[in-house]
This record gives sequence, structure tokens and C-alpha cells, in this order.
Amino acid sequence: MDEEYQRLAEHLDHLPDGFPPSKTSAEIPLLKRLFTSEEAKLAVHLTLNREDVHTIASKASLPVEKVKTTLEEMARKGLIFQAQEDDQTKYQAAPFVIGIYEFQVNRLTDGFLKDLGNYWSTQEQRDEPKSISQMRTIPINESIDTRLEVLPYENVEALVDAHTKFGVASCICRSRAKKLGKGCDAPTETCLLFGDFADFYVRTGKGRYITKDEVKDLLHKANEANLVLNPTNSKTVQAICCCCGCCCGILNDLKYSPNPSEACASSFIAQHDESICIACMKCIDRCQMEAITEDSGVVKFNQNRCIGCGLCVSTCPTGSMSLKRKSQADKELPETFFDTWRLNARQREDANVDTHMH
Repeated sequence: MDEEYQRLAEHLDHLPDGFPPSKTSAEIPLLKRLFTSEEAKLAVHLTLNREDVHTIASKASLPVEKVKTTLEEMARKGLIFQAQEDDQTKYQAAPFVIGIYEFQVNRLTDGFLKDLGNYWSTQEQRDEPKSISQMRTIPINESIDTRLEVLPYENVEALVDAHTKFGVASCICRSRAKKLGKGCDAPTETCLLFGDFADFYVRTGKGRYITKDEVKDLLHKANEANLVLNPTNSKTVQAICCCCGCCCGILNDLKYSPNPSEACASSFIAQHDESICIACMKCIDRCQMEAITEDSGVVKFNQNRCIGCGLCVSTCPTGSMSLKRKSQADKELPETFFDTWRLNARQREDANVDTHMH
């Protein structure tokens, strides 16, 4: 009876970072919560390539008007991505994360949160094939030394200046935490959006347009609130998340990693000069990875836990904390986030095919 939802779950599992099955089949109630039966049947015909209504209707063997109405509703509900391209409205599949989950920021009902919790708590743990990360960490500008080699897509000011359209939405992670009676005091409206993403969020009631000056003001406030900057892992960014270590899924996953420095997509890493450190301890509260600790009045720095966010650097009064470029830093990135989605899915598929062949 749940055949269309089973097919949808398999479809989502082939998208970036997958959709692992639950040990208790909890993914089915979650998908039923989000998708109607009609939407589930149509969703499996969408790919990571943008297509118009006529193309999708042809693949699904359904009337164009019916498909158009369904796609519009799915976009409104944040189940797929919608954009204007070549004077046409086009649609594409969205991964569960990063995508459908984040697009529910204005639909965090108690029922959805319950179904989501049931799914995530029973999700099968798999050895996922290595693929390009959807997000990366960049330093806050206040931590960048003028002598440090920084490429335009590693500099948040340059990333912002490359755009002409800006939006902001509430952080899905802190919004969810607060709905569950948890969370922190960090600002919530901090999810920065650019270009197509800004249009999509505003058009579907998830966010609002803001000016470039407002974006930069929010970045300044993010630094003050000890938030880590995580943009989409592409040269042209579609979004920049301002993440806290207590609510953010990305940072929480990194925290549990034995070596966050290697697990994180980042071009930089901090270094500590003990000879000029005055043990003011400001950096300890700033670090979201617990890479900096205090031992008998002395600052101890574990470089293996550093993700290169620069929060410790910007408030160090002596310069004992500084950033350096990782020797293995990858300087080549996909052009757009949608290219990152496609590359991630292709790498996972290739790795899975290789695994099955051996």
C-alpha cells in the first residue's frame, strides 16, 4: 500500500548524501507527512537537472495542467526546487539534506518534528562512499591576515559581493531546537541566501529579501555570536549558514568525529603560538569544536579538532592564534551549488557501483 512512498525513498537515496532507510521503516510516515500520494508519484520523475513542466509531464505520462498544479504546490511546500531560467519556470529534485529538510523552516509542525525524530533516531548507519561535501567552512573576515593567501570563494566578503540578490531566512537547526524546548541564545534569522535560492525562499514564504549591507551586518553579528560560517561548497554560493555548535547538524556531526579537521571541508586551520599567549581564555568560549581547552591556567590547542573558522583568531589580543592554509587544501570547487549536488550524487553512484563490482 505504501509502494509510491517506498519508490520515493529509493529515489531520495540516489540524491546527494542519500536517504538511508530506517530500521523501523520510519521513513515512510515521514514521507507521508510531507508528500501526498500524488506528489510522491510525481517526485520520482524529477532529477537534479532543471526541467520544464512539459518535459516532466511527458516523463510521468500525465496532463500538463495537472502536473503544473502539483509541481507548484510541491515547490511551495519545499519538496522540490523551483527556479526561473530562460524565461521559463523549471523544477528539479532536491535532496533530503541539504534541501527538503531545510526547506521546511516555515512548516515545523509538532507532527513533522516527531516523525523526523523517529526517522533520524532509527536511521541505518552506513559506510557512505567518500564524495564532495555539500557545505564547507570559511573563516570570518576579521580573522584573515593580509599576508594569508585567500581565494575569492574563501573570502566571505568576496562571496557576498559577487551577488546582486540577497535573502535571509531563519536557521532550520536553531528553529527546530527551540520548537523542541532546547536551543541557544544565538540569533535565529541568520540563514543567508543568494540568487536563485533567495528567489525561491521569498517566493515560497520561507524568507525575505534584504540588502547587501544587511547581509554584511548579519555576518558581523554572527561573528559576535560565535557562529561558524558554512557556505555551500561551490565557487558561487547559494547560501551561507551561520552555525552554532549546540544546534547545528553539520557542527554536531563534526564534533563526534575523532578528527574534525580532516572531516571538515575547509582550506584553513588555526595555529597557536604559546610563547605570546597570555591565557586570557577568550578563545575557549569562541571555539565550537572544543579544540581549545584550559589546563592548569594554560591554553591547550588540539589542531586535529580545528575546522578553520577563525573565531578564536578574531578576539585574540596577542595574535597567538592565527590561521594558515592547509597544505592539502583543495583549490578547485564546482561553479555552483547545483553542480556540487550533481557531483556528489555522481561520486556516490560511482563508488556504489565499484563496491558492488568487487
